[in-house]
Amino acid sequence: MQGTSIPRSLFVFAVLYGGMVPLGGVLGTKQVGIGPLAVEAGIFPFLTLVALSSAIAELHGRDVANRLVRYGFIPLIVAIALTVLVLQLPTDPGMYEPAKEAFPIVLGQGWRLMGAGIIAYGVSVTLNIWIFDRLRGAVGALAGVRGFIAAALSQIVDTLIFITVSFYGVRPIMDLMIGQALAKVVLSAVMVPVIIALVVRIGRKLDA
Repeated sequence: MQGTSIPRSLFVFAVLYGGMVPLGGVLGTKQVGIGPLAVEAGIFPFLTLVALSSAIAELHGRDVANRLVRYGFIPLIVAIALTVLVLQLPTDPGMYEPAKEAFPIVLGQGWRLMGAGIIAYGVSVTLNIWIFDRLRGAVGALAGVRGFIAAALSQIVDTLIFITVSFYGVRPIMDLMIGQALAKVVLSAVMVPVIIALVVRIGRKLDA
């Protein structure tokens, strides 16, 4: 029986991708300050996802990258379901008191936040891959440049979706949107080209 051969780089990066998807929700509970910018820490694994998806599109094509985004819903939804389950289970009375109080605060996101995360993930990463691929004819082989442009535009859309779904009608959102979008664009310029270049280089070595 002959099986389908999966490129080594695709297997390795798919494992990494699957781990990054739910991590963004956990790290997103912390706000970090970078100079004058403030952003939720979940942006770091999320921009890693964006860069990985672009690098996979560069190595293996847009269709493969899009399938990886769709498969990414599986660990994301399973992680949410398990988190909800664990939060409903009774807490051990002997649990360390600060951790007992902090756990539901850190992981107990409301349904609006969870839904916003799922929608923003699917739309923004798919949009990132589409823009990255479409720019191939405009800027040629400069994957880092294409990656930054695609990441910056998709992160603006991600911010619009996530903050609107999460906070519309609850708190003023315009200043929050502008600040978050600016921070994400700056971090996209810093992180995404470097990650894409590194992943593409490692991927080509793995597949050589």
